[in-house]
This record gives sequence, structure tokens and C-alpha cells, in this order.
Amino acid sequence: MFKQNMKRFTAITLGVVTASIFFSCANDSMMERDSNENPMASLAKTSNRASLLPIAMNNWMSGLQDNISISKISIPGTHDSGARVDAPVVSGTAKTQDLSIAEQLNAGVRFLDIRCRHIDNAFAIHHGSIYQNMNFDDVLNACYAFLQSNPSETIIMSVKEEYDASNTTRSFEQTFDSYVQKNPSKWDLGANIPTLGSVRGKIKLLRRFSSGTTKGINASPWADNTTFDINNSGVQLKVQDYYKVTNNDDKWNGISSLLNEAKNDTNGKLFVNFTSGYKPGIFGIPSIPTVSNNINPRLKTFFQANTQGSYGVMPIDFVNAELSELIVKTNF
Repeated sequence: MFKQNMKRFTAITLGVVTASIFFSCANDSMMERDSNENPMASLAKTSNRASLLPIAMNNWMSGLQDNISISKISIPGTHDSGARVDAPVVSGTAKTQDLSIAEQLNAGVRFLDIRCRHIDNAFAIHHGSIYQNMNFDDVLNACYAFLQSNPSETIIMSVKEEYDASNTTRSFEQTFDSYVQKNPSKWDLGANIPTLGSVRGKIKLLRRFSSGTTKGINASPWADNTTFDINNSGVQLKVQDYYKVTNNDDKWNGISSLLNEAKNDTNGKLFVNFTSGYKPGIFGIPSIPTVSNNINPRLKTFFQANTQGSYGVMPIDFVNAELSELIVKTNF
């Protein structure tokens, strides 16, 4: 009896194992056939898996194709990127960032707004009259080190003359050239809006100062406190820089309008959408956080709901890693 039961048990077990193998193979065959018959289904599965993978903020551009124009990338940026020092006595009037340049780049920021005071034939970083305890060399060293470690990335750098020149014997442009000449291979000074592949590992100049030669994307015809277009030899920019904010709702309407225009653009226009500004406070003293504390949460809510698309460059006050990541993820 025992032997008969064992034989019966063995037969049943072999049957179950054989059936399992058969159905497993059949499933594999069916999956393979489905994949062959519908390659888009397979691609969708792969894309879904890829979308679940975490994105490293220090090299997120490595996930983008070389042939994409930088005008078709959603790019977190910072306004007055080097301004981490407030005015003495009255706070909230000069400081725009908590993170250092290196910390901004590692958090995903790829647009830097650099304001240089021309003094002693060199550049000191200023916000208005307030020296920010750093110089242009400090900014460049942070950028060069970052690009050396992350050669898949590019940095779009807006350079603007700030405050009054002092004790200079040459033009702002000549002093800028002297910095570039120390490390020319790290710069792209072409006037075009490039593809990402052509500027990986480099700083792409967005020029807000006058120049006697072709030098970077020419944004020198900058209008004040408004939304405006720049068109130079077919290179198109659209900028929202309403910074004297009387009403935060008006500021947000300008931001959201340009976000939607950027998403729907088919002409290769580069959109630069400043989410920053200041609002007059007590005794008319400008307050930067009064704007950023209102606008940044709205940006966060917007990108939690709008998770895919090309929204252009967004220079932000007091950027943080969470907001930067939400913007970056729209590219994937």
C-alpha cells in the first residue's frame, strides 16, 4: 500500500511539475509573440519601467538625446544665482538664494544668472550695490569642477553687468574675454540656440552685455520689467521678467502664460521665464521673499499636475532640490 501511494504521489508531482513547465514556456512564448506582433507594447513596458527609475540630479541631462535643442528642454534655473548675502540692517532686499553655485548645480539647476560688477579690471559678484563675497572666478571654478565631474551636462550662463564700474582701464567685454581665455574649451560662444550634444561639458553664454563681436546668444536688447521677444538673425527668444511685482496673481499669470506658450511652441524659440521678483513692503522697501514665498508653492503645484512637456528655462529665487526635480522630470 505504501509503495502504491508513493507511486501515485510521484506521478501527481511529476504531472504538476510538467504542467508548470509547459504553462511557463507557453507564457514565455505568448509574451514573445505579443512582443513580436506589437512592438509598441514592448516599448511602452520599457518606457514605463524607465519612468519609475530615479533621476540623478547631478547628471540628469545624460538621459536626453544629443539632437534635442536646448529650447525644447525644461530647465530649472536661478535668478541672481550668486546672491546669498542680504543687505545690512534690512533683510529680504538682496539675498535670492540659499544654495551655493555648486549646490544649485548638483540639485539640477542648469541656468545661472550671474551679475558682475566691473571693478579693478575684474568681476565681483553683486546684487545691486551689495557685494556677495564672491568673484567671477569662484563661479567659474564651481562650474568647471561640476562639468568635469558631469560631462553629460551643460550650463546656460546669463552674464550681465551690475552696479557701477570702478577703477577700470578696459571694457566689460574685454574683461569677460580675459576670463574665457583662461579656459576656452569650456565655453560655447556661438550665437545659435544649440543642440544639447554640441554643448555637453560646456558653458553656453547668454549675453546681456554689449559686444563688438558675435559672442553667445545675444540677449542684450533686454526690455525692463515686462514680457518681450528678441529676434536676432533668426535666433528667437521670449522672456518674462516682470520683477517689480505689485500683485502676485499678476506675476503668476505672466509665468503660467509663458509656461503654456513654451509647451506649445513649434518654432524653436528659447523661453526664459523669470519666476522671481520683489514686492514693496513697509515704507516701500522691496521684499524678495514676499514674492518667492507665494510663487514657489504655485510652481510646485503646477509641476505636480503638469508632469510632461517642454516648459523652457525658469530662473527661480530660493530654488530647492524638490522643485528643481519636479521641473527636470517633465523632460522624461
